[in-house]
Amino acid sequence: MTSKCQSSDVLLQNLTAGTMMWESNHSKSSQDGAGKSASCGSVSVFFPIIMMVTGMVGNSLAMLLVYSAYRKKENKRKKSFLLCIGSLALTDLFGQLLTTPIVISVYRADLKWKRVDPSGTLCAFFGVCMTTFGLCPLFLASAMAVERALAITAPHWYSHYMKTSVTKQVLVIIWCLVLLFALLPIAGVGKYTLQWPGTWCFISTGDKDVTGNTFFATTFAALGICSLLVTLSCNVVTIRALVIRCKTKATSTQSSKQWERLTTETVIQLMGIMCVLLTCWSPLLVLMLKMISTHTSSHQCNSAAVSLSSQDLQMDCNFFLTAIRLASLNQILDPWVYLLLREILLRKFCQYKC
Repeated sequence: MTSKCQSSDVLLQNLTAGTMMWESNHSKSSQDGAGKSASCGSVSVFFPIIMMVTGMVGNSLAMLLVYSAYRKKENKRKKSFLLCIGSLALTDLFGQLLTTPIVISVYRADLKWKRVDPSGTLCAFFGVCMTTFGLCPLFLASAMAVERALAITAPHWYSHYMKTSVTKQVLVIIWCLVLLFALLPIAGVGKYTLQWPGTWCFISTGDKDVTGNTFFATTFAALGICSLLVTLSCNVVTIRALVIRCKTKATSTQSSKQWERLTTETVIQLMGIMCVLLTCWSPLLVLMLKMISTHTSSHQCNSAAVSLSSQDLQMDCNFFLTAIRLASLNQILDPWVYLLLREILLRKFCQYKC
């Protein structure tokens, strides 16, 4: 929401404050705020539609390429890598298919969630999906970073112990553990609440009276940050190992040039992955920790009267919406940074043994 929209909300609240009861003022500000949010362009149905379409195209194309390549690959190391890529694309695709149609339905209902979900069950389902399909891609990215680092730094150990069956087991364990964690609020630990502007549900960061809510929200943010740190650390190790190996590779002109080109492309890709992950996830995870520490939550913007004293809260709510969109953008960018933009690089990896 722009500052112009915020100013109009403040003016409207000041004009009505003297003539209406607090309860009716509270209700009116929520409805007007939702309508103005939509008109100001900060919240628009075009965002989820465009993101769903582009995400479906990218992830579907990635899965087709992975399936085709997996059937042709005889090298076990390449199959493990392709399994991880395919799992990431499948996870991102399911995350979009399960959540975006709900968001679009709420927009069609004039941003009134209760029209779509009068019982509140759908909000819990949405929250579980957001948590599951938020953490899973982060953990899968970490698993791929670890796999890549082991393949480069310990090729003999990797070829002996890292089999496709092990990769499948790791992927299943990641999915199961993340799903169990996401179901904790259903079991009474933590809480999923409707978030501003009323089109999505996520972990509540401000309900300190709810059993285990602070623990659940903090754990989500901590797991996300730890996953980012593991991915970044492993990618740095991989880049360093590739550069060293490139320098010590056979001194023949042709081999040297091939490895130099291969190393350059891989380093560029890994740096791209790190930039995308940091840009997409850091704002959400850092803001969550801030809101947890101050016991504030995005859903408070739906009910709190907009006044001069709540400008900081409104700013956090706007930023929180932007942050969750950035995190969702990661689902669109994943297949491109991991696979679609590196088809030539994959073919080269099939020709050389690290």
